[in-house]
Amino acid sequence: MKLSTRTRYGLRALVELAAQNGKGPVIARSIAENQDISKKYLDNIFTSLRLAGLVRTVHGATGGYLLAHPPESITVANVIMALEGEISPVDCIDHPDLCNRSSECVTRPVWEELRDAMLAVLERHTIAELAQEYRDKQDLA
Repeated sequence: MKLSTRTRYGLRALVELAAQNGKGPVIARSIAENQDISKKYLDNIFTSLRLAGLVRTVHGATGGYLLAHPPESITVANVIMALEGEISPVDCIDHPDLCNRSSECVTRPVWEELRDAMLAVLERHTIAELAQEYRDKQDLA
């Protein structure tokens, strides 16, 4: 499975939000500059993250974005699913009706095992953990 730039940028943006968690709303322009992402592209990503319930918007002069949940409860899997959809190496795992051979397919168990292994890794890592690593690296610079 190859992740899109959108997902990689979205994960970086959430890590930045988590690193600043508790300091109030963070403006998209600041995140865009810090993460070297176009603001317009980042706004599009934040729309998807907001619709998925991972971030919330604060309007007004002191507005910006906040995490919608504690960073310890947001996993990398949550972010990928919000921006990519289901995590499966092949479509027929989550939608067996797409393939008329899925009931007799000998490769299907391999794809299911791969999906389960990927999910296990992605669910084990949280935005809080990545934000701490990000802060530690910033302190070293």
